Amino acid sequence: MAYVAVKGGTKAIEASIERLKYERLKDKEVLDINGIFSGMRGLIDVVMSEASLYSKELASIAIKQSEGNAEEAVFLLRAYRSTLPRKHYTNVVDTKDMFVERRISASFKDILGGQILGASYDYTHRLIDFSIADESKEDARKWVEEFNKKISENKETKYDLRHLPKVLDYLRSQNLIEDCEENNEEPKDVTKESLQFPSTRDQRLQVLTRGQTGGVISLGYSSLRTSGLDDHPTVGELRVGNIPLYISDPIEEGSHEEDYYIGEIKVTEVENFMPTTVINDKGENERKFDIGYGICYGQNESKAIAMSILDQCLQRKNKKYPTGDEEFVLLSIDSVESTGFISHLKLPHYVTFQSKLDSARKIQEEKEGESCEK
Repeated sequence: MAYVAVKGGTKAIEASIERLKYERLKDKEVLDINGIFSGMRGLIDVVMSEASLYSKELASIAIKQSEGNAEEAVFLLRAYRSTLPRKHYTNVVDTKDMFVERRISASFKDILGGQILGASYDYTHRLIDFSIADESKEDARKWVEEFNKKISENKETKYDLRHLPKVLDYLRSQNLIEDCEENNEEPKDVTKESLQFPSTRDQRLQVLTRGQTGGVISLGYSSLRTSGLDDHPTVGELRVGNIPLYISDPIEEGSHEEDYYIGEIKVTEVENFMPTTVINDKGENERKFDIGYGICYGQNESKAIAMSILDQCLQRKNKKYPTGDEEFVLLSIDSVESTGFISHLKLPHYVTFQSKLDSARKIQEEKEGESCEK
């Protein structure tokens, strides 16, 4: 494909950038970073997940700079991420150690440790609350004080929210989970090595978790509508909470004698159950369950569920459906990849279009010549 570089447009480009800043400031109001940080939790979680960079502060700045344009904010964060030195890798995280804020199961009503509804829009009336238009900081302060007082009076719980059992373990104890070989190979880092096909599961999960939220959800929904799977998956457990991160001694590389706690990150984790038929040692058909897995930064439940569905689709590789084609799925959902390619259509394509135009004119002339001969 041929492109033509635009020359002599420096002044026009500078004027365009100036106009862009004008659009952000024309109402003579400046969006407060702390306001974004405190009041746009959902957008921040989406941007951090797609950018593969866990920093609420940086995500807030990117959102302000991009005027709330999520794809542009993700681009900014990914570009910044590429400049950062990779000093350490955290130790393997066990999500059983998550401090749970929200935990539900669509598979069982009664689960050990109980269902914890937490913070969710699932139980609200989807009606605009016009009262928040006049909400003041003083109103917020009073409400939070009352809420904290209520919490302190109801702290009793018989379960440790840091070590709640997994619903998955119950099915495993019943021998209803399809066994799979343990793989302890060092995972490949898709941010440092270009994705190659066929991909490994660790690569697929990385691309899915940083995939464009709307794209992941759309393809997950598509797989359910077009029977991309053999059966309907059921959410075994959805968790939202904070998981602790540790690094090994930076001096004694590989030594776990003294690990260092470096903080926590909030994630959404989903394990869905997908019925499957396996043949046992006696040659008989048995009904068991495969596991679809999804995890992403922040509270991003729809994406994590859709990710777990696509994980199953890509493991089964049913090429009859688009969601079974890993190249189609993994390249389509990448925010920067797909946005970049679509945006490149705005570049000057003068040479290629002139070629197409010449071809169309030539065919038209030939047809007119044939018509004159007749």
